[in-house]
Amino acid sequence: MEDKKILNTLSDFYKIFADSTRLRILDYLLEGEKCVSEISDKLEISQSATSHQLKTLRNSNLVKAQKEGQTVKYSITDDHIKIILQYGLEHIKEKNHSNGNED
Repeated sequence: MEDKKILNTLSDFYKIFADSTRLRILDYLLEGEKCVSEISDKLEISQSATSHQLKTLRNSNLVKAQKEGQTVKYSITDDHIKIILQYGLEHIKEKNHSNGNED
């Protein structure tokens, strides 16, 4: 069994995924780099709320930021995050399909 500290850290990591707005942002970032205004426009949430969630995602090392002139572009940190999201989505879709739900 893993060390208690590592499992607590893992628990905190998964808590980041417990917010639907953060998941929507991560899902959109799977398409590639985006700036705050692109994300907020696409998800129809304020730029302030978008920035707040991006800060949480950045602090958790799920998203990275790169400044390009006056604009900051955000992207998924690495393939581990992409895989976690993709596997989670596949799991939910398969479960919904097997239960007769096509949503």
